[in-house]
Amino acid sequence: MEVILLKDVKKKGKKGDLIKVSDGYAKNYLIPQNLAKQANEQSKKELADAQKALEYQLEQERQQALESREIINGKAVEIQAKAGVGGRLFGSVTVKEIAEKIKECYGINVDKRKISLDLDIKAFGTYECTIRLHKDAVAKVYVRVIENIEKQEENVKNV
Repeated sequence: MEVILLKDVKKKGKKGDLIKVSDGYAKNYLIPQNLAKQANEQSKKELADAQKALEYQLEQERQQALESREIINGKAVEIQAKAGVGGRLFGSVTVKEIAEKIKECYGINVDKRKISLDLDIKAFGTYECTIRLHKDAVAKVYVRVIENIEKQEENVKNV
């Protein structure tokens, strides 16, 4: 009997796979547990349509990632940070701050988990970070950490 898996089944296949199993296994286990449904012409057509829709959606995401890469690749973002003694920062610049600054400057939503830094940003300067937008789209962005001048001016006025 041919069945279409509704969920992943160990050693049989993944969700959406069309597999051939014995009649007893399908009727007594897979179908009653809602792990599969019997494959007929209509369900095969639905499966094919769902796969086409998924492929279309993945291609749209890929195109959007490539467009985003063209916009931000090689660009720089400036992040102002509060300084301590010797040019060291209070804390560090996080990937969350970088993602927010990219959204603010270029209007592109970047998941903070997709940003990778070679080392922690704990001092002023320019750093390179890699953003994996998609498996086919990787962008390099430069993060320029500068001293927050507004805070210093406030401190001078208060003294």
